[in-house]
Amino acid sequence: MKILVSYFSAGGATKRVATRLVDILDADLEEIRPVHRYTDEDLDWRNNHSRSSAEMNDENCRPEIERPVHDLSSYDVVLVGYPIWWYVEPRAVDTYLERFDLAGKRIIPFATSGGSSISGSVNRLRHLYPKAEIEEGLLLNHGLDEIVIRKKVDGGK
Repeated sequence: MKILVSYFSAGGATKRVATRLVDILDADLEEIRPVHRYTDEDLDWRNNHSRSSAEMNDENCRPEIERPVHDLSSYDVVLVGYPIWWYVEPRAVDTYLERFDLAGKRIIPFATSGGSSISGSVNRLRHLYPKAEIEEGLLLNHGLDEIVIRKKVDGGK
C-alpha cells in the first residue's frame, strides 16, 4: 500500500505529528506550503482583521500555496493533517485538495488542536469533496498510538 502524509502546519505541532506518522507508516511526506508564510500577527485569532481570521471568515477563500511535489493519484491512502482553525481545517488545506481528482481516493484527516474536536473539519471535508472517501479523523494532540494508527490505515484490519 502506498501512503502519503500531507500536512499544513503554521506553528510546528502538526509538522511534528506528520513526520512521526511518516516514520510509523513508511510513508511519503508532503508539506502544504502557503506562498506567503504566516507570521505571528497573521495567526492572531483574537484580531478580526488578522490574515487567518479574514481567511476563515470567507468560505471561498483559497490562499495561494506552492505547487505540490506529489500527485495524489499514485497513492492508496492519503493522510491530511492540519491544526484546527475555527473548528475546521485551514483554507490552505482546501486549496491543496482542490488541485486533485479525489474520486474514490481514501483520505484520513488528522489534526492538532488546542481544544476543538476534529469532527467539524471532517464534516466540512466530506461536504466539499463528496467523491472522496473521507474517513473519521484522528485528533493527535497527545502522542501517537502506533497500533491504532496502523489499524486505521489498514482499514480496521
